[in-house]
Amino acid sequence: MKPTIGRIVHYRVSGQDAIAINQRRKDAREKLPWHHALRSGAQVHVGNDVKEGDVYPLIITRVWGDSDTAAFNGQLLLDGNDLFWVTSTSIGDKMRECFWPPRDEPKVVAAVAA
Repeated sequence: MKPTIGRIVHYRVSGQDAIAINQRRKDAREKLPWHHALRSGAQVHVGNDVKEGDVYPLIITRVWGDSDTAAFNGQLLLDGNDLFWVTSTSIGDKMRECFWPPRDEPKVVAAVAA
């Protein structure tokens, strides 16, 4: 399938991604009293820790090409209140790559005669 804007794919988090996300959240926790005092409405990055190999949904926001192997950018939907911008990823089997979500086929239940 060809990646297109708005499609949702599954993204494998790399070690470098995990470090960046967790560091951003750690910094936010340390500055939480300052943010509360400001009452500015600034987003404070909070959420569960992320580790290499974790899989999260990514919404494709920009596609670079018109083929099944085209690179794309997207917003990673994390388990928290923040997003992570992923650039120049593609469909594949490695870290920092995406795959199409598996489809769950509906189960057919046979009718029972009374």
